[in-house]
Amino acid sequence: MTTVVVSGSAGFIGGYVVEELLARGYQVVGVDNFSKYGPVKKSYDDHPGYRFVEGDCRDAAMLEELLSEADHFIAGAAMIGGISYFHTYAYDLLATNERIIASSVDAAIAARRKGRLRKVTYLSSSMVFESTDRWPSVEGDERAVPPPLSSYGFQKLAVEYFARAAWDQYQLPYTIVRPFNCVGIGESRALGDVEIESGNVKLAMSHVVPDLVQKVLKGQDPLHILGDGSQVRHYTYGGDLARGVVTAMEHEAATNEDFNLSTAESTTVLDLAKVIWSKVRGPGEELRYVSDPPFEHDVARRVPSVEKAKRVLGFESTTGLDEMLDEVIPWVRSAIHDGII
Repeated sequence: MTTVVVSGSAGFIGGYVVEELLARGYQVVGVDNFSKYGPVKKSYDDHPGYRFVEGDCRDAAMLEELLSEADHFIAGAAMIGGISYFHTYAYDLLATNERIIASSVDAAIAARRKGRLRKVTYLSSSMVFESTDRWPSVEGDERAVPPPLSSYGFQKLAVEYFARAAWDQYQLPYTIVRPFNCVGIGESRALGDVEIESGNVKLAMSHVVPDLVQKVLKGQDPLHILGDGSQVRHYTYGGDLARGVVTAMEHEAATNEDFNLSTAESTTVLDLAKVIWSKVRGPGEELRYVSDPPFEHDVARRVPSVEKAKRVLGFESTTGLDEMLDEVIPWVRSAIHDGII
């Protein structure tokens, strides 16, 4: 039986990845220290193919022990949050995540040397393209354009350098995947989130889809939008991203390659707001909105090329925005009722 270790398994994307691995018949070992949300329950906690280890991925010895009996390692553990995190935890994002990735790679190098570990699949981020001046962003642009300005984006670029350096010196095979604007359910208010005033609503996640849904559900009118709403994003369903991550892990042609994982559909923040408003308030009511000052690192355009993932992996994101919102809106409504966001 093929065994996969997933670090950051209690996280937002990590949960989708674990579900996808179990659905494909893998044995999965999840590792997380619950630092973001505190202890969380997952639907697969009692799955016979799943084992959870509570631990800090800065502990290289702990990781090495787990990886020595694994075939694959999906390295997803990181301190991560919405755009407010980039300012509130500018230093911690850099320092903590550097320690996590260094320990993770140290453990993988040692485990491969004496065990059966085949490859590390690294979760990077679309923020490596934060300073790009060309669209769509093609794999390789991250090393050709100016480096990210945010400490989070800069550190995610460093993750990719760790991956390539570990191959160059130690022949540790890798695949790099870059999720774009994950949308899904299950993300609650983080322990360290700083509340942001947005009109009459206090936000905690600073992720545009759940935050806009929350504001509309709470009756905010006019709706407060960060910036003028012209920012372009590619909202990608978590289940689709997980399918891309696991496909990249499995695929022989993905070895020592990098892939953007995203929907091909561009959506402005204002268009997103209009769709959410219509779904919650009804199609006959016109959106009324005001623009609040944007955060410093609120990228104006984030547009990926998805051609390589389609050509090499046969991967396409197939879930449309309407379908995503039909899942997310009821979940946010329930989360508001339960007081978890």
